[in-house]
Amino acid sequence: MEILVRLLALLVVLLVGTGLRASGILDAGRTDKLNAVAYYVALPALIFVSTYDQAIGELLSLALVGGLLLVLFTTAGLAWVVHRNQETSGRQSVAIVQSYHSNLGYLGLPLVAATFADHVTAIASVILGVVTLVQVPLTILVLSTVNGADAELAEEIRGLAANPVLLSLIAGLAIGSIGVTFPGAVVLGLDAVGSLALPLALLCVGASLEIDLPSVDYGATGSVVALKIVAMPVLAWIVFSALAVDTATFVASVVMLGTPTAVSTYVFAAELEGDEEFASLNVFATTLVSIVTLFVLITLIT
Repeated sequence: MEILVRLLALLVVLLVGTGLRASGILDAGRTDKLNAVAYYVALPALIFVSTYDQAIGELLSLALVGGLLLVLFTTAGLAWVVHRNQETSGRQSVAIVQSYHSNLGYLGLPLVAATFADHVTAIASVILGVVTLVQVPLTILVLSTVNGADAELAEEIRGLAANPVLLSLIAGLAIGSIGVTFPGAVVLGLDAVGSLALPLALLCVGASLEIDLPSVDYGATGSVVALKIVAMPVLAWIVFSALAVDTATFVASVVMLGTPTAVSTYVFAAELEGDEEFASLNVFATTLVSIVTLFVLITLIT
């Protein structure tokens, strides 16, 4: 019951963000500022606090990396097959990337931090880093290839080097590995800032969601939902069970890969000639339905 209440609270915050956008309170400028606070301040603080006191060897393993890559590329391959007959290249490319590109930072990691023990959160932070390094270039490659759009892939990859999420992860793991002690007051302050990551992110996601019901392609959107928040976590469950990883790694991996489509896929679609309206709809649909599927996943795991 506690998990259900928590997830319903997430849905309420998400819908509040949508309502604030509709009322004009969260206009584009304010949403961008709120998004910057979440992305450059709250989320890095959460990642650092989760990893600063743990050595990298305790969190990162060959089984974890191998399992993540297997699930990611298998889901992407399935998406390519399922969506190969979409009516336009713009819709096909968006359907493919939104079937595997997970909302790990804005929803996955904060949700894990709010639900599970610190060690699970630390592993989830590593998962965020590993998958981000792969899914962002893959998404750019798919969109630019299918749509014939120009994309500075090398520039995007260089941009990852300055990504605050990855930098905070590297800093936390480095400090944890060499055993530096941080003052309790500093840790408490960062922990308080990190706790804002989830509500701020949900407000931003809600403020970015738009839907035009008359134009909905239920078959295409339904297939994206089925692949992203049903097939992908089920595949993760099977893969990490077969790899016989420890419980914390299993829990973090399944929950993180069971998150909905990332809002950033809408941005990539807009930049690389994808179907923007379709992309926005899929973010909304996967986020909404994931309230139910994440409840089922977390209930089964715990």
